[in-house]
Amino acid sequence: MAIPFIGPIIEAIGGLGSQWLKNRGEVAQAKHERKVVVIKGEQSWEEQAMKNAQSSWKDEWLTLLFSIPLIGSFIPSAVPHVQAGFAALEGMPNWYQYTLSVIVAASFGVRSVIGWNKQKAADAAVQKKLEKK
Repeated sequence: MAIPFIGPIIEAIGGLGSQWLKNRGEVAQAKHERKVVVIKGEQSWEEQAMKNAQSSWKDEWLTLLFSIPLIGSFIPSAVPHVQAGFAALEGMPNWYQYTLSVIVAASFGVRSVIGWNKQKAADAAVQKKLEKK
């Protein structure tokens, strides 16, 4: 004597299993397609920027530029000039300071500077509020 409700239960379990296998296959296919895109050279913006930077002097220029105050800090007669330069930069508008840091971050591929800029902007806003009181 056959139990009539077992057939539909088995079919339902089989359907779930086949759907799971189908989904798993789609995920594997998507991973494969992403690897093929990378292999063919259709890379993300960051990867392309890094490739372009290999033949650019921009990074070397920025490194040299940022090394000048570092080196000047060890030359006693240059220290006042280095300090005056940083004081002048500190007096620049916030948008200029942020733009400068974004340029450097983009050149060296440092995404964390974006968060640092947001924190610096928030700190500046709090400072302005405190100064108004």
